[in-house]
Amino acid sequence: MTLLALEQVGRRHRHGERERAVLRDVSLTLDAGELVAIWGPRRSGRSTLLRVAAGIEPPDTGSVRFAGRALPGGGALGSGIGYCQSAPRGAEARGVLDELLVAQLARGVPQPRARTRAFTTLERVGAEGCAERSLHELDGAELVRVMLARALVLEPSLLVIDEPVKGVDLLERDAILSLLRSLADEGIAVLTSAAEATGLAGSDRALSLAEGELRGSFAPELAPVLPLRRRVSA
Repeated sequence: MTLLALEQVGRRHRHGERERAVLRDVSLTLDAGELVAIWGPRRSGRSTLLRVAAGIEPPDTGSVRFAGRALPGGGALGSGIGYCQSAPRGAEARGVLDELLVAQLARGVPQPRARTRAFTTLERVGAEGCAERSLHELDGAELVRVMLARALVLEPSLLVIDEPVKGVDLLERDAILSLLRSLADEGIAVLTSAAEATGLAGSDRALSLAEGELRGSFAPELAPVLPLRRRVSA
């Protein structure tokens, strides 16, 4: 069943009088239980695409539908969507457990239930040992796991995570990617991004994005030889 659908999405970023097309007529569907990775170089539009898909940024053209309903965008996540990023600004000194509680209490979850769910979710992502620590004490892999827990504690059906292995030690990257695969196997749709081919492991589909244009699906193991830029004829 199609859970997320982007149709001919365009997005432009403005800097003063300058304007740049970041996404050009991007169309993408994602099913429940599917792990899709977007691969592209810096400034390819990967992060913008994920923010539009999560409802954080609105498209300038085209449409985004989640569970059959239009996502308006503009800063508020759609219900049922979990978006992962590095620790929110100003929250670095906050405790890990508090971070998961705040996310739930803001949605009206009673505190006793929120605490139980927080510990269960931390265990689910392999971060149970981080519960009593502060965010600034975590290494790269631990922080990714905690931010995943922060999103998962709200029980989303779609998880959007931008560059999950960025800043993660090489020895920990496979475990993070395996965790994302296991979440998809549980039925959660996962949309992720990668700047390197190694970040595509475990995905059902890998798509390349270059100059704002989304290219066709390819097998992740073929990523190193996939051209990212349009060939210029002589």
